Amino acid sequence: MVFDTSFEGKISKIILEYTMRDWIDNITSCDVVIVGAGPSGLTAARYLARSGYRVVVFERRLSFGGGIGGGGMLMHKIVVEGLAKPILDEFNIRSVKVGDHYVVDASEFMAKLAVGAIDAGARIIHGIHVDDLIFRDNPLKVVGVVIQWSAVVLSGLHVDPLFVESKAVIDATGHDAEVVSIAVKKIPNINLEIRGEKSAYTELSEKLVVEKTGVLIPGLYVTGMAVATVYGLPRMGPVFGGMLLSGKKVAEEVIKDFIQGS
Repeated sequence: MVFDTSFEGKISKIILEYTMRDWIDNITSCDVVIVGAGPSGLTAARYLARSGYRVVVFERRLSFGGGIGGGGMLMHKIVVEGLAKPILDEFNIRSVKVGDHYVVDASEFMAKLAVGAIDAGARIIHGIHVDDLIFRDNPLKVVGVVIQWSAVVLSGLHVDPLFVESKAVIDATGHDAEVVSIAVKKIPNINLEIRGEKSAYTELSEKLVVEKTGVLIPGLYVTGMAVATVYGLPRMGPVFGGMLLSGKKVAEEVIKDFIQGS
C-alpha cells in the first residue's frame, strides 16, 4: 500500500485556509457581536441572524449553554415558564407541561439552542476571550471588541490581541457581566455602574430581567443574567424562561435601533 505522505499537510492547509477565509470575510467585521453562548446569547443570535444580520458569538469556553448544563444541583432537567413556550417551539425543543411551567432536558436545551442559532446563520467561535471594547466619543458609542484566545489568557502570556468591528455588542456573559464591567472601568464618561446581583427572588427576577434588557449606551446592550448584575436585581436559579425572553427582547432592541439608525 502506498500512502500519501502529504495528507497531514493537506489537513492543516484546509483548516487554515477556510478558517482564515471565514475570519476575514465574516468575523472581523460584522453587524453584531454577542459575548457568551448561554441561553440568552444563543436566543438573541438566532433572532438576529434570522433577520438577516451578520452575527458572531464569542464564547470563552469550548462548549455551549452557559449555566444550563449544571441544571439545578447537577439535575439534568430544568424549568421554563409558560411565557417562553413559543421560543421553545421556535427552537424545536421538546417539553412537558407541569402547571404553568414546562420541563425540558438540559442537554437537548443546550444543543438545540446552539443548532438553532447556527442554522439561522450565526457563527459561534469557541475559545475566545473578550479582553476589551472598541469605542468612539463625540458621540459616545461602542463599535467592537478586542479579543484574545482563552488559552493565552489562561497561560498568563503577554500576547497582543486583535480587533473585531461591529455595529452592536451584546453582553450575554451571565452573572459576571464581563463586558459591561470592562466598559464601566475603561470607557471615559460612560455614566454606568455595576450594582451587583442580589439574593434569590425568582418570580420577581424573571420579570425584571426581561424589563431591563436592552441598550446601556449606543452600541452596547445587555441580556440575561448580566442584566441582574448590572441593575442589582435578584437571582433566579435553574429557571430559564426569562433568559429566553431576554435574548429575544435584546434582538428586537438591536433590530429596532438598526432600523432607526439606517
